[in-house]
Amino acid sequence: MLDKELGKDLGKEGWDMTAAINKNGLLAGKVAVITGASRGIGDAIARRFAMEGAKVVVSARTVESGEHFLPGSINQTVSEIKAAGGEALAVKADLAIAEDRANLVAATMDAYGAIDILINNAAITYFIPVVDFPEKRFRLMMDVQVWAPFELAQLVAPQMQERGSGWILNISSHAALHPDKKLSGRGSTVYGMCKAALERFTTGLASELYDYGVGVNVISPGLVATPGVIHHKLITEESKDRVTPVEHMAEACLRLCNGDPKALTGRIDYADAVIEEFNLDPADLI
Repeated sequence: MLDKELGKDLGKEGWDMTAAINKNGLLAGKVAVITGASRGIGDAIARRFAMEGAKVVVSARTVESGEHFLPGSINQTVSEIKAAGGEALAVKADLAIAEDRANLVAATMDAYGAIDILINNAAITYFIPVVDFPEKRFRLMMDVQVWAPFELAQLVAPQMQERGSGWILNISSHAALHPDKKLSGRGSTVYGMCKAALERFTTGLASELYDYGVGVNVISPGLVATPGVIHHKLITEESKDRVTPVEHMAEACLRLCNGDPKALTGRIDYADAVIEEFNLDPADLI
């Protein structure tokens, strides 16, 4: 979760605890798995989906607050969703580990049944120039940001195909775009590679699942003041005026996970563009 002091510094007051759960909302009865949901964008998506009646499975490596140097944990996210009247389950998963990926799907199905929505948000990032990039970290980034979304999709797609419905949403970044060669990339080449691969995977899978009524999309958030973004010092004097509220990303993700999949699939989108295209009014988060 975006902590309140950070939020105040950026013109936010933190989550609105008067926001409500609508058990008959757009995602009523749906089961949604969100990876990387202990803080930041994943946490916001979990809250927004719960507000629309989804049963959300909140997954990450950080189970309890204080286990990570950044604020937030999956137990905190789940506790606050439940306190607001929503339904949520915390499942610890290190997506670099095959057993954890399989257990995430199994635990969700044991608790709630078939999975309707998969949000691949988890990421691990090292900003290191190519000439210095160690193989171990390269493989870890590829495992978490490319192979894990691929395998999780393999695990949930068959059940979606059988039911004739479902949504898979991958979280990308503007880093997937080709950079201006005259500007410093700050060691983001491998990160951009991962996100570019994720985008191509998305459009390919969308094509494969189109006839089954399963929508597959990818979305980039823009510059959001999450704890990770602050840690990596990605908000500067030059960029601070372009910071996007995390509620905008959560709302855009919600829009790409409901409706007619055949009319809303295979998209490579950006949060601000989705907000504008569909004239969305981002809700305050629980």
